Amino acid sequence: MTGVDASSLVIHSARKLDADGLIDNFWLATDGTRITAVGDGAGWHAHSDGREIVDAGGHWLTPGFIDLHCHGGGGHSFDDGPEEILDALATHRAHGTTRSLISLVANPLDDLRESLATIADLSELDPLVLGSHLEGPFLAVEKRGGSQNPAFLTDPGPEMLEELIGAARGTLRQMTIAPELPNAFEAIGVLVEAGVIVSIGHTLADYDQTKRAFDLGARILTHAFNAMVGIHHRKPGPVVAAFEDERVTIELILDGLHVYPEVARMVFAAAPGRVAVVTDAIAAAGSHDGYYHVAGMNVTVTEGRAVLSGTPTMAGSTLTQDGALRVAITEAHLDPRVAVEALTATPARALGLHHELGRIRAGFAADAVLLDHEWNVHTVWANGHRMVG
Repeated sequence: MTGVDASSLVIHSARKLDADGLIDNFWLATDGTRITAVGDGAGWHAHSDGREIVDAGGHWLTPGFIDLHCHGGGGHSFDDGPEEILDALATHRAHGTTRSLISLVANPLDDLRESLATIADLSELDPLVLGSHLEGPFLAVEKRGGSQNPAFLTDPGPEMLEELIGAARGTLRQMTIAPELPNAFEAIGVLVEAGVIVSIGHTLADYDQTKRAFDLGARILTHAFNAMVGIHHRKPGPVVAAFEDERVTIELILDGLHVYPEVARMVFAAAPGRVAVVTDAIAAAGSHDGYYHVAGMNVTVTEGRAVLSGTPTMAGSTLTQDGALRVAITEAHLDPRVAVEALTATPARALGLHHELGRIRAGFAADAVLLDHEWNVHTVWANGHRMVG
């Protein structure tokens, strides 16, 4: 992990905004990797000895963002080895994402095993890496989207599951699966038993199949509306099944392209406190337009829109989470507290980490983002280290 060590820190005169609400003239103090005290007013002076002092100048202070679903950034893909992963993470950390799942697209089994082992190694070295997310290979070919190579998609089987879980050495946090595939319901049971969070996506599943998957233990809907059956008045589909189930977290790619802001606002209204804003970013995030490769396929990025080359099919995004926050507030017209919650407390709860991540409270991780009045990132701290600013 890179960054300037800030093992003892006071941030004061901030507008704190998290799932608990807004507090003006807010301050926090840290020791090492944890927040040790919080308050408002002049109380920070009692904690100033020996600490770096940061005057927030009335700017927004939020928890560090958490991304459940990301494939790369800064010109680097998570599928391409440890150095590429670290470089991609550096790009997203500069945009406020302090904790990340490393998402992998479908690839040959040997490649997936190698990638999972690499991520396990990184997770041991860097606490900001929360583990891996396999988006495939157990997906519906018809709903593969632009970033999943159909040659690498397959039905789940016990031997392959065992190999993937074993390669991750306890760091496989999430797997996306299409529940209509043969053996999928059995696979969900195996994954849940192994402590893997099952996400439903890239699927032709109907409402009833999705409900059964949730009853078997699936707990996330992968990028709602994208790569799945939509809402029909006689065929409600997986999105409505997720709306109805209080146990389920709903991923949303909030770039204004994958889901219209008006539809995003509907999702937040239908599932309050259960929407996790994700990037689903490819290597082009934080980089430039041009040509990229994803799992052996060519992707073209034009004006920030990524598509499978020669088609209109979207192939991931070029989104960063600070950009998603701006879309949420300025285009979807969400309450800023609700928008911040979707980037922080909600993904933390989906991962079972809500007692240590996603809020600015004493005892929580020293992850914070200072943003200006237009929601642009100014400074980022993660696990007690200054990463940006």
